[in-house]
Order: sequence, then structure tokens, then C-alpha cells
Amino acid sequence: MAHRIITQVVITGTRVLGRAFAEAYKQASASQQYARQGAKGAPVASNNFASSGLTLDEACKILNVKPPQGGKTDMENVMERFKSLFDKNDPTKGGSFYLQSKVLRARERIELEVREAKEVAETEAELKEGWKPKVWKDR
Repeated sequence: MAHRIITQVVITGTRVLGRAFAEAYKQASASQQYARQGAKGAPVASNNFASSGLTLDEACKILNVKPPQGGKTDMENVMERFKSLFDKNDPTKGGSFYLQSKVLRARERIELEVREAKEVAETEAELKEGWKPKVWKDR
């Protein structure tokens, strides 16, 4: 009699765990397909989105600044808005840590966009003028 009960407990436990693993696999597969579809349109943008958690548009709305045009923006205005909102949302002064972190991520996202545009411009300028290696000359 005891062996039947133990067998039933083992079989039922195995079924429950099997279903849980199958459901977890389905969810992981669905999220992977969703991420893959997002990457089809703009692979670089999807990597930026994944690393910072915000799109450029969302970051500009949070800080209430204009989006960078051609990779250039008024960083003084961005920093001014950042400092103001960051200080207003200080948790020690009754603010929200969540909002404070959103403001920080928004500033980082805008800085990332400007930095990448600057790197692309530097690369294009270097390609335009040609590669000029630095040569050590005898005196």
C-alpha cells in the first residue's frame, strides 16, 4: 500500500515539474522571438535599447529636451534639466527613487546617442582625409 502512495506522489510531482519546465520554455522562446523581431528593423538601435532600457524618444520626453539632430544637441540644457529633475526626485527629500533612476537613464541614453554620432563623424572624417600613419623619423 505504501509503495502505491509513494509512486503516485513521484508521478504527480514529475508531471507538475514537467509542465512548469514546458511553460517556462514557451515563455523564453516567445520573448526571444519578440527580441529578434525588434532587432530586424534597426540592429544597432535594438542593442542600445536593450542596454539602456529607454528609446531616444522616451529619454527626450523624460528630460523635456529636443532630440539630437544629426547627433548634436545642447548638452548644457540636457545637464541642466537632469540636475533639476534628479534633485527634485531625491528620496531623502520625499522624492521617488524610481523617477530619479528614470531621469538618470534618460540622460545616459542621450549621452550614448551623442557619443555614437560623434564616433561615426570622426570615422567618416578619418576616411575622408585618408589614413596617415605616424612614422618615426631619424634626425
